[in-house]
Amino acid sequence: MSVVGFFGTYAYENGSWTTLSEGELPPLVEPWLWIDIHDSDITSVVYAPHGPGTGVAYLGLTPRTYFENESASDPTDVSVEAAGLAAWWASQRSASAAECAAKQEELAGYLAADEEPDIEWDESEDVEIDDAEVFVEVKTARFLGVLGLPLPTELS
Repeated sequence: MSVVGFFGTYAYENGSWTTLSEGELPPLVEPWLWIDIHDSDITSVVYAPHGPGTGVAYLGLTPRTYFENESASDPTDVSVEAAGLAAWWASQRSASAAECAAKQEELAGYLAADEEPDIEWDESEDVEIDDAEVFVEVKTARFLGVLGLPLPTELS
């Protein structure tokens, strides 16, 4: 029996979510946020306007790490994307510079870097692992909550 992870693609614009076909990124009206969840391991987050970021961030693993292939995605800079996402968040509301900086720090904790996850433990020890570290859809739901966004129906 093989286990398949969660897949889902969603676009947030004009205050609501639209469910899309896997990987589909249609033209959207700014400001928008697009998420593509791949096999419970990677969430691609694409957003506009992107402010100081590139407009692309990842939750869980980056494609470069997941596929063990440097050409699977551009290099990722968590601090740059956290700044871009915080600017995106701030553009949706009246946020002070201090609130934006705090949001940037909070968002950085959710974003994936281009490195192997540091998971080592003694199998004889009882280790608790947060569901968000195993299932990227859980981390994605929490991430969207930090952005103050409602959840797509499938993530509720």
